[in-house]
Amino acid sequence: MSTTSKAGQRILSVLDENSFVEIGASVTARSTDFNLNASDTPSDGVVTGYGVIDGNLVYVYSQDPSVLGGSIGEMHARKIVNLYDLALKVGAPVIGLIDSTGVRLEESMDALNALGEVYAQMSLASGIIPQITAVFGSCGGGLSVVTALSDFTFMENKAKMFVNSPDAIKGNNAAKCDNSAVAFQSEEAGNVDFAGDEADIYNGIRELVSILPGNCESTAFDDCEDDLNRACDGIAGCAGDTSVALSIIADNSQFVETKANYAKDMVTGFIKLNGDTVGVIANRSEVLDENGKSTEKSDSVLSARGLEKASAFVKFCDAFELPILTLTNTEGFKSCMCGEKRMAREAAKLTAAFASATVPKVNVIVGKSYGSAGVIMNSKAIGADMTFAWNTAKVGTMDSKLAAQIICDGKSSDEINECAKKYDELQNGVESAARRGLVDTVIAPEDTRKYVIGAFDMLYTKAVDIPDKKHAAI
Repeated sequence: MSTTSKAGQRILSVLDENSFVEIGASVTARSTDFNLNASDTPSDGVVTGYGVIDGNLVYVYSQDPSVLGGSIGEMHARKIVNLYDLALKVGAPVIGLIDSTGVRLEESMDALNALGEVYAQMSLASGIIPQITAVFGSCGGGLSVVTALSDFTFMENKAKMFVNSPDAIKGNNAAKCDNSAVAFQSEEAGNVDFAGDEADIYNGIRELVSILPGNCESTAFDDCEDDLNRACDGIAGCAGDTSVALSIIADNSQFVETKANYAKDMVTGFIKLNGDTVGVIANRSEVLDENGKSTEKSDSVLSARGLEKASAFVKFCDAFELPILTLTNTEGFKSCMCGEKRMAREAAKLTAAFASATVPKVNVIVGKSYGSAGVIMNSKAIGADMTFAWNTAKVGTMDSKLAAQIICDGKSSDEINECAKKYDELQNGVESAARRGLVDTVIAPEDTRKYVIGAFDMLYTKAVDIPDKKHAAI
């Protein structure tokens, strides 16, 4: 049994104690080119098998860097493909622990073709079973595609992940910009959901598996011991940092945030409400520390990165039948040349994702919901089943002062101020939106938890007829 290797020890660190069952321990490489001897490749550099996490069945593979650098050979890849075959048959997540120098050069096209078969199997499994990868060592070239095909990616602080290494990029080097480092991959590229040391990675995988359904037809339900009508004390002060607001709303304050280091203006993750897992998406304009002090501030606007992050998350939730809760607080789109290059495209993707999602969708306007930015944040216009708004919220086309300056152009400051006051009352007031049916119920901030739980309970049996088409092209 190869669990004594570093690869095996990583598996044991992720799974429940004494639950791992290895598959294919006797598999070795078939190729003998360049003096590659089968006896030198135990398990062909990857340990595969199954076990449980908090009682949930999972399949797991772990690359062994002590066997030809954990390189991917023909049999190595086929062991992973076989693991996916089993996982798809029974409907259980696959966890990949990556530590590899890449495709095994001694096996050339056989290895490359086998890696392509892994790609195909992962593509087939997408939307059926959760796929999680964790990078502990090197993950370069074509192997990085495996992490991108996964639903969630973890990366150990000292690991390296790249398509092109820093020194292979013209005009760059590792000292100038280490694009393989965890900071770049999690903060700039957005390819990493969770980063930390090895212990953090193991705990993070276990927490994520425990909150996710095992497949697209199962549920992730736990008995709820938290008061369903519990008042959300202090939530009114968290309209800026909605990650804190979501923790307050959640059962037992559990919030698993994804891509926390990327596009911080958009929060995504999972919470439990009345025992059911719910996907959450929220705008954020500040970051609060554990003492409630603001450490970072930004405008209440949507960025291209934030839109990209949110649209992918909506698609995941819809694929796995997870209800979606949004907290909206935005007054427009971020104005910068870099973001402008793809802003409309990313906004369209999020709009289409919300409009196409058939799961229960609830929106809570916790601050401002201005213009088309507010519309694409899961508004009733694009399919929200229920929309609530805090009694302090603002809903409209734009800030009343800006609107007044346009409407009363050329008039005195007193007339502009009076126009702004009237515009705020007639067009931006939350009661005005409620009278138009754009908001279903105006609520006090502290009542948020009980209202959203009630809404999801009401929507539990939601069924939607959708047009008969292959898929959208957006």
